[in-house]
Amino acid sequence: QVQLVESGGGLVQAGGSLRLSCATSERTFSSYARGWFRQAPGKEREFVASISGTGGSTFYGDSVKGRFTISRDNAANTVYLQMNSLKPADTAVYYCAATTNIYYSGRTPSYRYEYDYWGQGTQVTVSS
Repeated sequence: QVQLVESGGGLVQAGGSLRLSCATSERTFSSYARGWFRQAPGKEREFVASISGTGGSTFYGDSVKGRFTISRDNAANTVYLQMNSLKPADTAVYYCAATTNIYYSGRTPSYRYEYDYWGQGTQVTVSS
């Protein structure tokens, strides 16, 4: 069974940084687009960032642009989300996602329906 395992969440003060990781043992994912989403209590799951299969293209949600950076290490089958200048509004459960649709391998999908697999989520809490 395919698994995506997030790590790196925690409690941080406003203005601080965290780095999330999403690892998988599924080598197939190294060729396809990956993404990060987040969900705050009482809100819908929101797109954060995505990266193409080679890592050559990235795309960000407006609320994180300029503060977050998505990257990937295909040799390690891992995707990262570096989060800087964190705000209380960034508090949410963060989910990584993967797609095995080759159509998206060179693209940066940003909609939930474009992804086939999801991690269990990691909590990020930013205190003011």
